[in-house]
Amino acid sequence: MKSKIDRKSFLKATALLGIGSIAFGSKAKGLFAEPMVYSVNDIKPKDGKYELPPLGYAYNALEPIIDAQTMEIHYTKHHQAYINKLNEAIDKEPSLKNKSLEELLLNLSSMPASVKSVIRNHGGGHWNHSFFWKSLKTGTNMGSSFSKLANSSFGGVEEFKSTFEKIAMGVFGSGWAWVILQNGQLKITTSANQDNPLMDAAAVPEMMPKVILGIDLWEHAYYLKHQNKRADYVKGFWNAVNWDEIEVLLK
Repeated sequence: MKSKIDRKSFLKATALLGIGSIAFGSKAKGLFAEPMVYSVNDIKPKDGKYELPPLGYAYNALEPIIDAQTMEIHYTKHHQAYINKLNEAIDKEPSLKNKSLEELLLNLSSMPASVKSVIRNHGGGHWNHSFFWKSLKTGTNMGSSFSKLANSSFGGVEEFKSTFEKIAMGVFGSGWAWVILQNGQLKITTSANQDNPLMDAAAVPEMMPKVILGIDLWEHAYYLKHQNKRADYVKGFWNAVNWDEIEVLLK
C-alpha cells in the first residue's frame, strides 16, 4: 500500500520544485535506480548530444497570437542556445551522456556540482521549450477530458481560465505558468526562469506531477508583437493551445 505523505514531506517537495505559487481547484530509491516513464516528451540525447527538436509547423502558423519573427528567433536562437550550453556541460560528465533529460531534471539535486546549475538553467530551458512547442496549435478545441477536469478542479472552464490568467500575470520577471495534473486534480503553478515542475520531483514520488500545459512568460516570447502588454499575450494564448495534444497527455 502506498504510504501517505505527511505535511513536512509535502513542504519539502514544494521547496525542491522551486514553485512560486500553486492554485488548487477544489521514496526516492537512488539516482536512476528505476527508470521513470514521465511523459510523451521524453527527450533523449543522440550520440550523447541533445538536438533541437522539429518544430512541426511554419513560423507563421500561430499568427496573430505569436508572430513569425518571434517564433523564428525564439526557436532557432533562444532554444538552440539552451541546447548548446547543455551539451557543453554534459561533455564534462560522460556518465550523464545517455540519460534522458527527464532523468536529469527529476534528480537535479543529485547531479554533479560541476553541471548542476547548467542542467537546471539550460536543461530546464530545453525541456520547457520542447514541451511548449508541442502545446501550440491554432484551430483546436478543448476536449472533454480537460473540460471535465476544469469543472471538477476549478468549478468551470471560465473559472479555470481566469485563475490561470491571474497567476500568469502575477509572475514577476521571467518565468512560466504551468497546468499540472496531480492526484486527479488540475493545479496551476509557476516557476522562475527556466525551472519547471519536474525538478527534483523524484524526491517524493507520491507527489509526482504530470505537466499538461505551460506558457512561456519570458519577454522574448511575446515582446516583438505585444511589447509590454503581457495580458494581451496571455489572453490570446487560449487560441494557440493545442487542445488535441492535451487530450493525449490526459489518457
